[in-house]
Amino acid sequence: MSAQKPTVVLVHGAFADSSSWNGVVERLQSHGHSVVSASNPLRGLSKDSDYVRQLVESTAGPVVLVGHSYGGSVISNAARGLDQVKALVFVAAFLPDEGESAVALSGKFPGSTLGETLRAVPIALPDGSRVADLYIEESRFHQQFAADVPEKTAAVMAATQRPVADAALAEGASAPAWRDIPSWVLVATEDRNIPAQVQIFMAERAKATVVTVDASHAVAVSRPGDVARLVDEAVQATG
Repeated sequence: MSAQKPTVVLVHGAFADSSSWNGVVERLQSHGHSVVSASNPLRGLSKDSDYVRQLVESTAGPVVLVGHSYGGSVISNAARGLDQVKALVFVAAFLPDEGESAVALSGKFPGSTLGETLRAVPIALPDGSRVADLYIEESRFHQQFAADVPEKTAAVMAATQRPVADAALAEGASAPAWRDIPSWVLVATEDRNIPAQVQIFMAERAKATVVTVDASHAVAVSRPGDVARLVDEAVQATG
């Protein structure tokens, strides 16, 4: 009897939702993969990681975890110690080491213009505490996040973007799963959120398998075939 094929679990990052994976999902499903596109809460790194971890634990059989952007921090946290996770795929994503935050990493090398495009919305939580939900200004979303996506598509993405709590981007990571689980990294060379130099630094540190694509931060939307091919490679390597 052949080994059970892994389920591919996709985890989006900030300023996006699970529909940002649609093109990748279509291609993976056409290749016979079972796929789940998770809805990342974007409330805090520990909370988001726990959510994804529980989702993985509820999935029968092996799993390949795929994270975009901040979702990379989430999958690395969530997979720690889970033998069920056979591979990690980081798509224009963060691969933080212990204690590192998305904010700190994005500024490690020059090139990120995200900060100047953000709009903060104060939110009161049920316990009375307050946080700021961060959005990319709609008028700047196309060039900042998805410059190689058609303008009409980018406009819809801007209108439907999911905000991230500012504390989530500032929270330090736990011990990273990429130290123990084989990892693949897609570097988006035209990324204005996470500069390519930052992505390459993290990928080399993790000793990951790396592919480079001339694409914006929204590479899963603009180049879904390239993303799906890398996920295919990671899945095949688990067998």
